[in-house]
Amino acid sequence: MEVKNRCAWCEKNDMYKEYHDQEWGIPVYDDATLFEFLLLETFQAGLSWYTILNKRENFRKAFDNFDYQKIATYSEEKIQELLLDAGIIRNKLKVYSAVTNAQNFIKIQEEFESFSKYIWAFTDGKPIDKKPKTLKEVPATTPLSDAISKDLKKRGFKFVGSTVVYAHMQATGMVNDHVEDCWTRKK
Repeated sequence: MEVKNRCAWCEKNDMYKEYHDQEWGIPVYDDATLFEFLLLETFQAGLSWYTILNKRENFRKAFDNFDYQKIATYSEEKIQELLLDAGIIRNKLKVYSAVTNAQNFIKIQEEFESFSKYIWAFTDGKPIDKKPKTLKEVPATTPLSDAISKDLKKRGFKFVGSTVVYAHMQATGMVNDHVEDCWTRKK
């Protein structure tokens, strides 16, 4: 059996390894997937990504398969139902922000044709790859994540601080932070 060197953060279990190997850092240009990661990252604020990833399927079920068109129209009754769902993070402000962010996501689509065009314009449509040698070289924020965060907040988004935005950039491949000896670099 081939031994694969991976980024050290994902060695916790097979679910984490699979996420690392098949999703993390791979460029995403699809609006539905970009929204899914945005919703998950905003719920992750202050928590571990492992916690969110472990509840991902619960989030998928609770939030109508991450359908931002539906989420944007959630009623108070639906929000209260979500706040009772033990399968997700029941943070009142985060649940309300999911609705607000879905509404603002649609506004960006209307302005830029797609959220993908908007977000990827910050990197000229190409991933940023600084080829970190170790995890210590991987930042939590960058001036670019600061700028995107500021712009999203200006557009009414919630729970999109620079750390959340940078994590979103990593998850969706806007930035490739796989360490130098990670097997995914050879793909």
